[in-house]
Amino acid sequence: MISRQGTTMDWDKLRIFHAVAEAGSFTRAGEILNLSQSAVSRQVGALEESLRIPLFHRHARGLLLTEQGEDLYRTVHDVFAKLAMAEARLTESKLRPEGPFKITTTVAFGAMWLAPRIGEFIETYPEIQVSLVLDDAELDLAMRAADVGIRFKAPHQPDLIQRNLFTMHYHLYAAPAYLEAHGTPKAASSLDEHRVIVYGEDTRPPVDNMNWLLTYQTGRSGGRRPVLKVNNVHGILQAVRSGLGIGALPDYLSPELAGLVRVLPEMDGPSFDAWFVYPQEMRHSKRVAVFRDFLLKKIATDYAPPVTKP
Repeated sequence: MISRQGTTMDWDKLRIFHAVAEAGSFTRAGEILNLSQSAVSRQVGALEESLRIPLFHRHARGLLLTEQGEDLYRTVHDVFAKLAMAEARLTESKLRPEGPFKITTTVAFGAMWLAPRIGEFIETYPEIQVSLVLDDAELDLAMRAADVGIRFKAPHQPDLIQRNLFTMHYHLYAAPAYLEAHGTPKAASSLDEHRVIVYGEDTRPPVDNMNWLLTYQTGRSGGRRPVLKVNNVHGILQAVRSGLGIGALPDYLSPELAGLVRVLPEMDGPSFDAWFVYPQEMRHSKRVAVFRDFLLKKIATDYAPPVTKP
C-alpha cells in the first residue's frame, strides 16, 4: 500500500494505472494485462475517485495524463523500476551467474597473467561468456565498453567503483648466458658497464619514471645508453631471455621468469597499484562478484610470502 495525503492506494490499481499511462488507452492496456477494457476502466476510475482528482483527459483519440496524472506516473514508474531491479538482484543471487561478461586490461598483463588463468574461472562458471579486451588505452566503462577493468592507475571517473588488488614492483633480471659473457653487476653503479633494455618512447607505462634504469646511480653524464628500447613488457622479457642484456620486469611475470637470474636484488624499481574497477550500475552483479573473488584468490596464491620451515 502507498499512502498519499491520507488516502490509501493499492498496488493493483497503481499497476493498472501505470499500464494505461504507458499504453495510452484502456483497450491496449487491457490486452497487455489480459483484462477487459471495462475492468481496466473501472480500476482507474476507482483510483481517481479515491484520490478525488482526475488522472486522465478522456477524448475520442485516446487518453492524456493530467498534470496530477503525470506526477503520479513518474512516481509509480520509478517505484516499479526499482522493484524490478531488486527482483533481478534477488533472482541473480539465487542462481549461478551467467551471461556475457567483458573484461578489459592492458595487453601485457592480460596476455601474460590473466589469459593463462582465465580458464579456471571459465571452468568454474561455464554459464558466463567471457570476452577479454586487451588494450593499453583505458576503455570507457561508464559507456559499457567493458563490464569490468583491471587498471594500473587509479581511475579518476567518480562513477566507477574501485578496489585495490595489489602493489606491483619491478626488479632486474638477466639470462644466465648474458651473465656468463658479461659478468654479474655487484652494485647499481656497475650497470654503467652493462647492456640495459628499457621501455621505448611509444609505450604507455603505468608510472612516469619507468626508465629509471637509465639514471639510477649512474656515473655517466646524461645517463646510461640502452642497448634496446621496447614499447611492451613482453618484448623486454623476450630480449632479456635471449641474453641481450639486463631489463626491469614486473612481479606478475613470475612464472615467465623461470630460468632468468634476478640481479642486484636489493634494487627496487618503481611500484604501482593494480585496481579492479567497474561502473556503479554493476555493483550488484553476481558476475562481477565472482570474478572479483577469483582475482583475489589467484593474487593471494601468486603473491603469498614463501613458507619457511623451522
